[in-house]
Amino acid sequence: MSYSFDFDLTKISRSMFRDLAAFIERNELHKKTGKASRKLVRAMKIQEITGLPMEDAVTLVEDMADIYTKNLSTVDDFKKTEKRALFLPHCARKHMDNKCQASFDPDYSTYRCEGCSDDCMIKKATDIAEEKGYDVFIFPGGSCIPKVLNKGNYDGVLGVACSEEIKLGIEKLEEADVEYQGIPLLKNGCANTGFNLKTLKDKL
Repeated sequence: MSYSFDFDLTKISRSMFRDLAAFIERNELHKKTGKASRKLVRAMKIQEITGLPMEDAVTLVEDMADIYTKNLSTVDDFKKTEKRALFLPHCARKHMDNKCQASFDPDYSTYRCEGCSDDCMIKKATDIAEEKGYDVFIFPGGSCIPKVLNKGNYDGVLGVACSEEIKLGIEKLEEADVEYQGIPLLKNGCANTGFNLKTLKDKL
């Protein structure tokens, strides 16, 4: 289930995300709620930058804090994995109609990028990941995760999605005893979503 609100964090600089991560770690935000989250939202002007109501901005920050903490706790074990997959959200494709040449794989209920647009984020991410030996799956929804895990026998997964979807995916990966790292979308919605390719390269 995705957020009931849309957000766009693309106006937030990469240095601000580093500051955000440092703040979360320094103040153990993942162990706190309420006042600490509101303090962070106000201090970094996230509400002003995104135009989100305070409660939605707090929810977003707290979810990102959870993912950041999970990433920290699993990164060493993830680096030891050998067979890895990259899960990408179909909403980040350049085209959401038949201009997109992605093929659908009924065995996995996922899409496969066919490289039809060089400026498509999914194409760029697929190229980067496959060069590093990853199998790449483009997900229409998180419900496909168990099918891919059952068929693929992966011991490591890097997933890109909105924070809420990542948290749900983490539950499935932990149940399957698969190591993971998550990259939250910077912009959500049903189409034209986005993520940071530099962050993806670093995680791969």
